[in-house]
Amino acid sequence: MNAERDDDIDQSSAPLIDHLIELRSRLMWALAGFFVAFLVCFFFAKQIFNLLVIPFQWATQWAGLDADKVDLIYTAPQEFFFTQIKLAMFGGLVLAFPVIAMQVYKFVAPGLYRNERRAFMPFLIASPILFMIGAALVYFFFTPMVMWFFLSMQQVGPDNTVQISLLPKVSEYLGLIMTLILSFGLVFQLPVVTTLMARVGLLTSTGLADKRKYAIVAAFVAAAILTPPDPVSQIGLALPTILLYEIAIWAARMVERQREKEKTAQDETDEADQPTA
Repeated sequence: MNAERDDDIDQSSAPLIDHLIELRSRLMWALAGFFVAFLVCFFFAKQIFNLLVIPFQWATQWAGLDADKVDLIYTAPQEFFFTQIKLAMFGGLVLAFPVIAMQVYKFVAPGLYRNERRAFMPFLIASPILFMIGAALVYFFFTPMVMWFFLSMQQVGPDNTVQISLLPKVSEYLGLIMTLILSFGLVFQLPVVTTLMARVGLLTSTGLADKRKYAIVAAFVAAAILTPPDPVSQIGLALPTILLYEIAIWAARMVERQREKEKTAQDETDEADQPTA
């Protein structure tokens, strides 16, 4: 009796060991992809940082200042070095995201049905695309707007007895850019998350529509927490969030209609298969 129990334990532990080995393999591939992307971004860290300064130059043009020379400073010897490391980690994570997502999918896919895998793939593609759209919106519009707002507070020129100029630290400027990109990138995942939840039955379009007023309040609260304390970035994040929430309601409604069509087609098939009297 004890021997049979030991055999059952050994047989049940074998699949767990296989899953752990598979998980280790996927984690190693994901870490390798991140490490390679990190090295590439660190090698080009200064060039990437100069590219991120371009929205600041646009803001100086909007403010009527000299855009040919944009000054940023660092006040500690190691500050710019650690800023480059932080930039390389952030860029490496972004570049390696397709590799990481694919490893996660390969680990999860064997436990899914074929139709579930087909349903999951569009979201795997849409997620990075929506993140890049949010990042592009930050780069081309909101960062120049935010920096223009801060530049407008300067006191420069011969009419001001007290000269107050904006000299951002490299670490603080990078932190601002990263905060905005992460905030907008995560918010732009809202349609993906809600559509997935609607597909598995955790959310309905009616429920989302009924909670619209709470979502609007939550959008402004989240914008106040995730963005710098200025009205430009807060309103700039809250309004796309509300728009994305409406898109999420529409996407959930499409999922429900598709599910209803599939259910109707299945019922018709079952009726056709029933034997006639």
